[in-house]
Amino acid sequence: MMTDPIADMLTRVRNAIRAGHDRVEFPASKSKAAICKVLKEEGYIRSFKIIAKSASDIKVRVLFKENAIVGIQRVSKPGLRQYRGFGDMPRVLSGLGISVVSTSKGVISSRAAKKLKVGGEVLCNVW
Repeated sequence: MMTDPIADMLTRVRNAIRAGHDRVEFPASKSKAAICKVLKEEGYIRSFKIIAKSASDIKVRVLFKENAIVGIQRVSKPGLRQYRGFGDMPRVLSGLGISVVSTSKGVISSRAAKKLKVGGEVLCNVW
Protein backbone atom coordinates (compact mmCIF):
# COMPACT_ATOMS: atom_id res chain seq x y z
CA MET A 1 0.00 0.00 0.00
CA MET A 2 1.38 3.36 -1.04
CA THR A 3 0.99 6.33 1.31
CA ASP A 4 1.25 9.13 -1.28
CA PRO A 5 0.63 8.04 -4.89
CA ILE A 6 0.91 11.60 -6.27
CA ALA A 7 4.39 11.98 -4.74
CA ASP A 8 5.32 8.64 -6.33
CA MET A 9 4.13 9.93 -9.72
CA LEU A 10 6.12 13.15 -9.37
CA THR A 11 9.23 11.21 -8.32
CA ARG A 12 8.92 8.94 -11.36
CA VAL A 13 8.60 11.99 -13.63
CA ARG A 14 11.58 13.69 -11.96
CA ASN A 15 13.73 10.56 -12.26
CA ALA A 16 12.76 10.05 -15.92
CA ILE A 17 13.71 13.64 -16.76
CA ARG A 18 17.07 13.34 -14.99
CA ALA A 19 17.79 10.04 -16.75
CA GLY A 20 17.01 11.61 -20.13
CA HIS A 21 13.97 9.46 -20.93
CA ASP A 22 11.28 10.87 -23.19
CA ARG A 23 8.41 8.97 -21.55
CA VAL A 24 7.43 7.52 -18.20
CA GLU A 25 4.74 5.10 -17.02
CA PHE A 26 3.02 4.95 -13.65
CA PRO A 27 -0.20 3.47 -12.24
CA ALA A 28 -3.21 5.58 -13.17
CA SER A 29 -5.83 7.33 -11.09
CA LYS A 30 -8.26 10.16 -11.72
CA SER A 31 -6.17 12.69 -9.79
CA LYS A 32 -2.96 11.75 -11.63
CA ALA A 33 -4.75 12.01 -14.97
CA ALA A 34 -6.05 15.45 -13.96
CA ILE A 35 -2.52 16.60 -13.04
CA CYS A 36 -1.24 15.33 -16.41
CA LYS A 37 -4.05 17.22 -18.15
CA VAL A 38 -2.99 20.48 -16.45
CA LEU A 39 0.66 19.87 -17.39
CA LYS A 40 -0.38 19.29 -21.01
CA GLU A 41 -2.54 22.45 -21.10
CA GLU A 42 0.34 24.52 -19.69
CA GLY A 43 2.82 23.07 -22.22
CA TYR A 44 5.04 21.08 -19.86
CA ILE A 45 4.36 17.70 -21.46
CA ARG A 46 3.64 16.76 -25.06
CA SER A 47 0.90 14.20 -24.41
CA PHE A 48 -0.36 11.56 -22.04
CA LYS A 49 -2.44 8.46 -22.60
CA ILE A 50 -4.09 5.94 -20.28
CA ILE A 51 -3.06 2.46 -21.37
CA ALA A 52 -4.81 -0.68 -20.13
CA LYS A 53 -2.26 -3.50 -20.25
CA SER A 54 -4.37 -5.93 -18.24
CA ALA A 55 -7.61 -5.87 -16.30
CA SER A 56 -5.96 -4.89 -13.02
CA ASP A 57 -3.01 -2.83 -14.27
CA ILE A 58 -3.69 0.58 -15.79
CA LYS A 59 -0.72 2.77 -16.71
CA VAL A 60 -0.35 6.36 -17.83
CA ARG A 61 2.31 7.11 -20.44
CA VAL A 62 3.64 10.66 -20.47
CA LEU A 63 5.68 12.02 -23.38
CA PHE A 64 7.90 14.93 -22.42
CA LYS A 65 8.77 18.01 -24.42
CA GLU A 66 12.45 18.85 -24.73
CA ASN A 67 13.65 20.73 -21.62
CA ALA A 68 10.11 21.72 -20.64
CA ILE A 69 10.15 20.53 -17.02
CA VAL A 70 13.20 21.68 -15.09
CA GLY A 71 11.85 20.88 -11.63
CA ILE A 72 8.76 19.38 -10.04
CA GLN A 73 7.97 19.41 -6.32
CA ARG A 74 5.18 18.05 -4.11
CA VAL A 75 3.69 20.75 -1.86
CA SER A 76 0.68 19.31 -0.04
CA LYS A 77 1.43 16.00 1.69
CA PRO A 78 -0.82 13.51 3.49
CA GLY A 79 0.58 14.61 6.86
CA LEU A 80 0.38 18.34 6.15
CA ARG A 81 -2.16 19.59 3.63
CA GLN A 82 -1.52 23.02 2.13
CA TYR A 83 -4.62 25.08 1.28
CA ARG A 84 -4.49 28.56 -0.25
CA GLY A 85 -7.03 31.16 -1.24
CA PHE A 86 -6.87 32.63 -4.74
CA GLY A 87 -5.08 35.74 -3.44
CA ASP A 88 -2.42 33.66 -1.65
CA MET A 89 -1.47 31.33 -4.51
CA PRO A 90 2.29 30.69 -4.50
CA ARG A 91 4.40 32.25 -7.26
CA VAL A 92 6.77 29.63 -8.62
CA LEU A 93 10.10 31.05 -9.84
CA SER A 94 8.69 34.59 -9.89
CA GLY A 95 5.83 33.57 -12.17
CA LEU A 96 7.81 31.39 -14.61
CA GLY A 97 6.39 28.16 -13.16
CA ILE A 98 2.94 27.03 -12.09
CA SER A 99 1.26 25.37 -9.14
CA VAL A 100 -1.26 22.61 -9.70
CA VAL A 101 -4.27 23.22 -7.45
CA SER A 102 -7.22 20.99 -6.57
CA THR A 103 -10.27 23.26 -6.36
CA SER A 104 -14.04 22.95 -6.36
CA LYS A 105 -13.81 23.57 -10.14
CA GLY A 106 -11.48 20.58 -10.57
CA VAL A 107 -7.70 20.28 -10.79
CA ILE A 108 -6.40 23.45 -12.46
CA SER A 109 -3.27 25.59 -12.61
CA SER A 110 -2.69 28.44 -10.18
CA ARG A 111 -3.09 30.94 -13.03
CA ALA A 112 -6.54 29.57 -13.84
CA ALA A 113 -7.44 29.53 -10.13
CA LYS A 114 -6.60 33.24 -9.87
CA LYS A 115 -8.74 34.03 -12.93
CA LEU A 116 -11.68 31.99 -11.58
CA LYS A 117 -11.11 33.41 -8.08
CA VAL A 118 -11.11 30.01 -6.36
CA GLY A 119 -8.70 28.58 -3.83
CA GLY A 120 -7.88 25.01 -2.94
CA GLU A 121 -5.22 22.48 -2.09
CA VAL A 122 -1.84 23.15 -3.71
CA LEU A 123 -0.75 19.75 -5.01
CA CYS A 124 2.60 20.50 -6.64
CA ASN A 125 4.85 23.15 -8.19
CA VAL A 126 6.30 22.79 -11.69
CA TRP A 127 8.94 24.97 -13.32
